[in-house]
Amino acid sequence: MLPSSFEYHRPATLDEALSLLATHGEDAKVLAGGQSLIPMMKLRFASPAHLIDVNRLPGLDRIEERDGTLRIGALVRHNHLAASDVIARYPTIAAAAPQIADPIVRNLGTIGGSLSHADPSGDLGSVMLALGASVVLKSSSGEREVPIRDFLVDAFQTSIAPGEMLTEIHVPAPGARSGGTYLKLERKVGDYATVAAAVHLELSNGSIGKAGIGLTSVGLINIKATAAEDSLAGAAPGEAAFAEAGRLAAEASNPVSDVRGSADYKRHMVDVYVRRGLASAFETAGAA
Repeated sequence: MLPSSFEYHRPATLDEALSLLATHGEDAKVLAGGQSLIPMMKLRFASPAHLIDVNRLPGLDRIEERDGTLRIGALVRHNHLAASDVIARYPTIAAAAPQIADPIVRNLGTIGGSLSHADPSGDLGSVMLALGASVVLKSSSGEREVPIRDFLVDAFQTSIAPGEMLTEIHVPAPGARSGGTYLKLERKVGDYATVAAAVHLELSNGSIGKAGIGLTSVGLINIKATAAEDSLAGAAPGEAAFAEAGRLAAEASNPVSDVRGSADYKRHMVDVYVRRGLASAFETAGAA
């Protein structure tokens, strides 16, 4: 099937792109990597009257640390993220980046586009939930910074308002003794996750000072396992604490039975992956 007709725009500056978004509102879609939008347009699940190609906008493809924050431009490609030396200090991102989709998608797909698509099977949503990230949304009238848990509203729905565009992702710098990972169960390389868990752990005076857990493909949205996180705060790191967190994370999940496995199996794997991920994160943090 071919997409319905649309008007194509290729702005040269961010201001021009935002002006086009302000003019066309809900009739416009932003085209970045196109790895999600183009297939949806071909199936006519999306039929924008105006397509705004932002690929050539300057300044939105940078990865840098500034003022205690990792700043990832919306046009950073997945492979750029995976190859960046900067993210070595962010092991949850470093573990997830090479596992996103397949090489073709990673070459073209963008970080901002992936988060804006809000697929509950998307890896980055869970990673950013675990890390307590936020996104910068800009429009012709200004900008606002939104915590990722408020940005991801529902399956394929975000809090981006008409006229707004995601321009940057902010990730707080980790503590001196921190670790993390991303564990993903998939039927074959490049497949959507059957289950995946993003974990982040920071130690303080021998105890767990902070924990973050994000779950992929086990609900209608990427899930932040807050009860599991809270159970870890102030706890002594070890098998008992990690087992309780795994149990609570499994309770927070809401998987469905499908060709990838039964709901019970997926819930069990959430438990297993959260426990394994926390043990791995603790090992990294303890060595710091």
